[in-house]
Amino acid sequence: MNPFKLLLLLITLSFPGFSQGESLLAVNRDQSIQLTSWLYYIQDDSLTTLEQVSKQSSHRWQRLTPEFNQHLGVKPFWVKFSLYNATQSQMRRYLKLGNPHLDKIDLYHLQTGQPTVHLEMGDSLPFRQRPIINNDFLYRFELTPERVHTFYIRIESKGSANLPISLLSPDHIVKATETQSLYQGFQLGALMAIGLFSLFIALTSRSYSYSYYSGYVLSATLLVASLHGLSFRYLWPNWPVLQAIMVPILIPIALTFVLMFSEKVLQLKYHNLKMLRVCRYGAATGLLLTLITPFLSYSVALKVNIIAVLITTSILMLIALLLSLRGHKLARLYTLAWSGMLIGSFVTAMMYLGVIYLPIMHQTPIMVGLSFEIVFMAAVLAIRYNDERKAKLKIQQEALLQAQRIRQAREEALKAEADTNERLEQMVQERTLELEIALRELNEANQKLTEQNTVDSLTGVKNRAAFEKRLQAEGRLSRRQQTPLAILMIDIDHFKAINDTYGHLAGDQTLKSIAQALKAKLRRPSDLVSRFGGEEFAMILPNTSSDGAQQVAELMRSTVSQLPLAWGEQAIPLTISIGICAEVIVDDQHTQLLVDQADKALYRAKHEGRNRVCVYSPELEE
Repeated sequence: MNPFKLLLLLITLSFPGFSQGESLLAVNRDQSIQLTSWLYYIQDDSLTTLEQVSKQSSHRWQRLTPEFNQHLGVKPFWVKFSLYNATQSQMRRYLKLGNPHLDKIDLYHLQTGQPTVHLEMGDSLPFRQRPIINNDFLYRFELTPERVHTFYIRIESKGSANLPISLLSPDHIVKATETQSLYQGFQLGALMAIGLFSLFIALTSRSYSYSYYSGYVLSATLLVASLHGLSFRYLWPNWPVLQAIMVPILIPIALTFVLMFSEKVLQLKYHNLKMLRVCRYGAATGLLLTLITPFLSYSVALKVNIIAVLITTSILMLIALLLSLRGHKLARLYTLAWSGMLIGSFVTAMMYLGVIYLPIMHQTPIMVGLSFEIVFMAAVLAIRYNDERKAKLKIQQEALLQAQRIRQAREEALKAEADTNERLEQMVQERTLELEIALRELNEANQKLTEQNTVDSLTGVKNRAAFEKRLQAEGRLSRRQQTPLAILMIDIDHFKAINDTYGHLAGDQTLKSIAQALKAKLRRPSDLVSRFGGEEFAMILPNTSSDGAQQVAELMRSTVSQLPLAWGEQAIPLTISIGICAEVIVDDQHTQLLVDQADKALYRAKHEGRNRVCVYSPELEE
C-alpha cells in the first residue's frame, strides 16, 4: 500500500463513526478471523429495514458482549461490522454464522459503487433456499482491495441467539467443514452404531432393558443430529415447521426412554419400590411433556425441557448414588456414566438460562456429556447382560445337578422296591452338562416306575389297576372292530384251607406259582393275566370267542392241577375254577358287564364242585 492510501486509511479510522459504534477490520491474505468480538448491535423492534437502521446514530450502537444473546427468547436485533482489504489483490472470503438454529437472518452487504446485496437465510425457510448448502449459514463474497465492506445483519431467533460469526478464506472453510464433518460423523456414527446394536439385541433377546436403551440412544442420536443441523439438511429439508418443534419433542422422548431404561438396568423392582415409582412417574411426565410441547412456544418449551433435563439427571444421579452406597455393582458404573451427563446438562442449562457464559456453543457441553454417558451406559448394559447370562448358566447347572440327584434317587428307590426290576441299560455320563439328556433319562426312569406300579408286587403279574385300564382299551377296540372279547375269572380252590393248614407264607408261594404258570401259558402279546384280588385272577383274551376262551381255560386248569407245589415235605394239591364270558362290546359299560357275567360263571363253577370251567349263559341269571 502506498503512503497516501495508508494515511487515508488512518484518517478514516480516526473518524468518530469508526471509533464509537463501528469497527473497521483490516483483512490480510489467508487470514481467518473470529468477528464476534468486533460486532456492534442495536435492538429496536421498530427497525425492520436497512434504510431505517443505517440512519441510526453511531451512539445507539453498542458493543456486542458475550452475555447479551446467551439466554433464550432474545428480541430481534441488528449487528454491523466493516471489513477492509489491506492488500493489493482481490480476495474471496466466506462469512460463516455458526448457529444452525437461527430462525431468520437478513444479511445486507454494502460497498461503495456497488449495489447492496441482500440475502435471507434461517431454519424457518426451506433448506434449499440457502445460498450455500451447508449445515451453518455461509455467504461468499469478493473482498475488493482498498475498499470498505460494511455488513448489516438482522437476527430473529426464538431459541438461543448465540452469534459465532467468522470470516474464513476458501482453504479455511474447507478445513473447518472437514473438521466439523469428521467430529459430527464420528459422534453420530458411534451413537447410531450403539443404538442399532442395542435394537438388534432387543429384537433377538426380547430384552426390555435393551429396548428402552435403544429407544434412548436413537432418540438422542436424532436430537444430536438436529442440534448440528444435519436432520434439517437430510431428513426434513422442506419442512421448516418440523424443524421448529423436533428439538423440544426429542428431549422429553429421550428422557422417557432413559427413565424406563434406568428402572430396568438398576433393577429398582427388586431394590427400592419408591425409586421405581419415581422413575415411572417421571416417564409418564416425559410422555405428557412430549404431547404438550408442540402447543408451546419454542422458547417456553425449551426452558421447560431444560428444567426437566436438570430434574431428571439430578434424580437419576441421586438414585444411582444411593444404590452405590448400598453396594449395588451396576449403580457405581451408572453413577460414573451419568456424572458426565449431569455436568454437561447443568452447564448447557446455565448457558441457555443466561447464568454463565462460555466461549462455546450452548449444546456442546450436553452433547459431550451425552456421548460420554451413552458409551459408559453401553458398558453398564453389557456388564448387566453378562451377569444375567452367568446367572442363567448357573441356574441351568443347578437344575442339571438337581435333575441328576432326582434321577439317582429314583433309581435307588426302584432297586430297593423290587430286586426283579431291570437295571437301566445305560447310566448317564457323570460329567455331562446337557440338561436335555438328564431330563430325557429322568423321563425314562419315570416310565419304568409307572410300569412297576402296574405290576402286582407279590405275584409278578399285572395288578387290578392295569387290568381295568387294559379292559377299557380292549373293549373300545372290540367295539370298533366288531370282534369278540373274552374275560376269564379264575379262583384258587380251597385257598383258605391252604393258608390255615400250611400258613400264609405257603399261601403266598401258592399265589406266585399259579400266577407264573398262568402267565407262562399265554401265547399272544395281547393276552393279559392279572391278579384281581386275594386268591382271584382275571384274564383278558382279545379277539377270542367263547370256544377259544374255553380251550384256553381248560389248558390253564390242567396246568395248575399238575403244578408240583410242596411245603416242607407235604405236597399241596392245587386246582382252580374258571368262569368265562365272551361277547362283542357295544359300549363302555358293556366291558364291566362282561366281567360281572364271567364272575357269575365262576360262581357256578365253584357251586358245581370246583376244578372246572363254566361258560356264561343267560340261564345263569335264573
